[in-house]
Amino acid sequence: MAAAASPVPGLRSVRAVVFDTDGVITDSAPMHAAAWKKAFDACLATHPDQRPFDETDDYRRHVDGLPRQDGAEAFLASRGIDLPPGSPDDPPGTDTVHAVTARKEEEFTRILHARPVAVWPGTVRLLHALRDERMPRAAASSSRHATELLDGAGLLALFDAVVDGNESHRLGLPGKPDPALFTEAARRLGTPPGDTAVVEDALAGVEAGRRGGFGLVVGVDRTQGSGSADDLLRHGADVVVSDPGDLLSGGEDD
Repeated sequence: MAAAASPVPGLRSVRAVVFDTDGVITDSAPMHAAAWKKAFDACLATHPDQRPFDETDDYRRHVDGLPRQDGAEAFLASRGIDLPPGSPDDPPGTDTVHAVTARKEEEFTRILHARPVAVWPGTVRLLHALRDERMPRAAASSSRHATELLDGAGLLALFDAVVDGNESHRLGLPGKPDPALFTEAARRLGTPPGDTAVVEDALAGVEAGRRGGFGLVVGVDRTQGSGSADDLLRHGADVVVSDPGDLLSGGEDD
C-alpha cells in the first residue's frame, strides 16, 4: 500500500498556506482570458493600428491576478489608449474603462454558466494533505467569482478562510502587487506573513508575496513557456513548480 502523500520539507517551514484561485486551484484562467479578449478586442477595434489582445502574453503580463479595473487600465496603457474611467454603472461598451470591464464581466458570466469549471488535481491533493496535517489554508483572489467557483467545484470546505474580490472591495484593499489581499488572508488564519506560504501563478501575485514578506512564495508555471519560470523568479518567487502537486512527497506524487 502506497504511503500517504505529505508536504515537502519546504512547506513544513511555514505554519499556513494561502492559495490564489484562478490558475492555481481552478482552471478558470483561460475563461478570464477569453472574456478579456472579447472586451479588449471590441475596444481595440475603435483605435487604428492596434493588434488584437493576446490571451497568453497580454493576459499574463497586464491583467492576470489584478482587480478588473486595474487590469483594464494596465492593458490599455500598454497600448497607449487613455480612456476616461467612467462610472461603475456604465453598461458594457468601449468608451470608458468601466464599460470595458462591464463587457468583460458580461462575457465571463456567460462562459461560467455555459460549462463547469475544472480544477487542478495536484492542487486538490495538496489541499487534502495540508488538511490532514492540520495546516491552515486560505484562498485569496481579486476575482469576485472566486467563492462561487470554489463552491461550485466542491472545494470550499477545504479552506479555513476565503478572501475574494467582494471582500477585497468591501474592505477597500488595494490590488496586487500590493500584498494586502494575502496579508488579510494570513490574518484570518492567525499566522503572520513570515510564517505563511503563498502559492500563486500570476506575476503580480508573486510580487505581492515578496513585498508582503511571506515566508515562502511558490510560483506556479502552468504555461512552461520560454522564460516564464524566470519571470516568476524575478518577480519574487522563491521556488517555481509546474503544479502545486509537486509540493507533495510520497504517495502518488513522488
